[in-house]
Amino acid sequence: MRPNPHTTLHPQFSSHGADARGWEEVERRLEEAELFWVSTVRPGGRPHVTPVVAVWHRGALYFSTGPEERKALNLADNPACVLTTGCNQWSSGFDVVVEGRARRVGDDAHLGGIADAYREKYGQPWSFDVSEGQFLGEGGKSIVFEVRPVTVFGFGKGEPFSQTRYRFDA
Repeated sequence: MRPNPHTTLHPQFSSHGADARGWEEVERRLEEAELFWVSTVRPGGRPHVTPVVAVWHRGALYFSTGPEERKALNLADNPACVLTTGCNQWSSGFDVVVEGRARRVGDDAHLGGIADAYREKYGQPWSFDVSEGQFLGEGGKSIVFEVRPVTVFGFGKGEPFSQTRYRFDA
């Protein structure tokens, strides 16, 4: 697990008197979020965004995808990505944006812990077996990516509005 990040409130984009949100709140949001949007870069430079289910496990986000899906192909070329979660309301809520680099997980023991985290969070529809460095489920085989945060942004919406940056040491 990683230590707590360096946390700063951006006053230009925060209400007067707003406070930086604590990292504990961000982690709770990442643990509880049911849906994330993963943004990757296509080989020609165009962005690609798609929804995924993901788990926050031991200081990183994990998501799976088919090995021939666009996001997997993009990440093979360029591992830089962003995962976003929150709500689509302006006057309330807390949105979280996680910037990092995706790394494929291929160790069966590590994948077993991630599969357990999926079962615990999402239940039977997201129950996976692990074999030969992949998840095996109702939809077939999928590969798993780990994204350890480099920079995270938290956007508090409604009074007070706040924009907090959480930066991790390399």
